[in-house]
Amino acid sequence: MQEPRCISTAEVARALGVGVSTVKRWVDDGILPAHKTAGGHRKLLLSDVLRLVHGSKFPRLELSGLEFIAEGHGGIDPTTRSRQLLGALKRGDRDAVRSLIQGAYQSGVAVETLADFVIAPAMHQIGHAWEIGRIDVLHEHRGTQLCAAALYELKAILDAQAASERPLAVGGSPEHDHYVLANFLAELVLLSLGWRVIALGPHTPLSSFRLALTELRPRLLWISISQLTDQERFLAEYQELYQEAERAGAAIAVGGRALTEPLRSAMPYTCYGDGLRHLAAFARSYCGPTRPPRRGRPTQQSPRRGTTS
Repeated sequence: MQEPRCISTAEVARALGVGVSTVKRWVDDGILPAHKTAGGHRKLLLSDVLRLVHGSKFPRLELSGLEFIAEGHGGIDPTTRSRQLLGALKRGDRDAVRSLIQGAYQSGVAVETLADFVIAPAMHQIGHAWEIGRIDVLHEHRGTQLCAAALYELKAILDAQAASERPLAVGGSPEHDHYVLANFLAELVLLSLGWRVIALGPHTPLSSFRLALTELRPRLLWISISQLTDQERFLAEYQELYQEAERAGAAIAVGGRALTEPLRSAMPYTCYGDGLRHLAAFARSYCGPTRPPRRGRPTQQSPRRGTTS
């Protein structure tokens, strides 16, 4: 028989989008069973964690990181698969990049899980290697293009599977933000969830997003913000965009590494996510203007080992 899989509190926190201290508090309060190693570290049975979250207030997609581990896609965890992708991108191995990305999807990995746990870490490492001079910009650009090419092929698969009647999402990045992959991954996530998507792409004025609200009438507008050159101007124009979206009955989802806590605290929005699994959770649950999925501490339960969820 296969040994029960144990994971750390850090793995649970990262996968569920909560703090490590929150997971430790669940253990201390008896909400989540755990045992301590000889070194004093808490270890949790993966089955116990999945049982708790399936029966609590977490959105379904918050489980994606744990389910990647639980299902053991090809016996490879996301960290290992991301490391393999990084190596293929550095080598310029187009076939390996394509195989790793499309193979993961075809083996059952959700697009948002693939984006957050495999592609994003690999691309971050590529960018960091260029910034510190370990690789040339040639290799960084080549890696980005190889990843984009594999994702375009995945988009063709998703388009072929799409239903005819779908809600519309529109999105992109503001002016002077030229990052391509973040937007493209958001597009793929929404396509995989049954949305019709019109991507405006990078470097798009917020006035064009406002025009999209009136001409295209989307139910969801996403804005990926990886780089900002003028925060004050952005905030002023964003406030107008948000008011327009409210009048149009459209939700606004925002995210991206340029959204610092002070900037985000000054912005109204329907949904914020620091990963695409959060966008996916909201897009799955969205049925017109409403509040984002409930977050926080789950209701206390008494999981019994050996039972099914």
